[in-house]
Amino acid sequence: MGVKWWYDSRMRLDKALSDSGYGTRTDVKALVRAGRVRVDGAVVRDPSLRLPDGGTARIEVDGAPAQVQRHLHLMMHKPAGYLTALEDARRHTVAELVPAHLATRGLSPVGRLDADTTGLLLLTNDGLLAHRLANPKWHVDKVYHVWTEGAPFAPDDAARFGEGLVLGDGTECQPAELAPIGPNEALLTIREGKYHQVKRMMLATGRAVVRLHREAMGPLSLDPALAPGASRLLDEEEADRLYRAASLEDLRSD
Repeated sequence: MGVKWWYDSRMRLDKALSDSGYGTRTDVKALVRAGRVRVDGAVVRDPSLRLPDGGTARIEVDGAPAQVQRHLHLMMHKPAGYLTALEDARRHTVAELVPAHLATRGLSPVGRLDADTTGLLLLTNDGLLAHRLANPKWHVDKVYHVWTEGAPFAPDDAARFGEGLVLGDGTECQPAELAPIGPNEALLTIREGKYHQVKRMMLATGRAVVRLHREAMGPLSLDPALAPGASRLLDEEEADRLYRAASLEDLRSD
């Protein structure tokens, strides 16, 4: 799949690159003035250059095709103690961890992780993609590493989760995959995102969650190089895989 050139008509070159994750406007201006950017094969040193109508210009940075996109997708290693929200009057939110040069790009979390839950959190400004990734209708798996206290996992637990648990209030869960990796430790794969779902599922089987960490969402696994609180934009291949998982691959095709 080719790189998409999703800038708005007549957008300034420095804004297009900054909005796409190439640094602050100051960083990008220095990049352009150093002769490291080409537009349609020609070196450009004017950061204020207006890109041509139609969104067809081919932009290169340091000789590589630039990923200038309207839609951005940010992988974050969510630390404990942060709400999955964009603002809160009393508590820290994941919005505080978004890089400053992306803070105005309309990134929103896909689904929610509890304040004490850590791990993979995806933020995107593509509302349709976010909806499909979170909606169980589209069967996008979420994988959690869970540590519990209480009864150790037993051989028949995988079957119980696989049949679909009924929670204490009568809520029915879709079938889930439980893979114990220790007496009180397991990987749990679900396709839903009900309120406190993993914790409530464990309570329904006589266990309490003492630690919860999301490892993956669909084809996307948490980058082990990301420290808690760190983030990075997805590359083109990772974004392509997410769109395919959400049955939106036509939006990524040439």
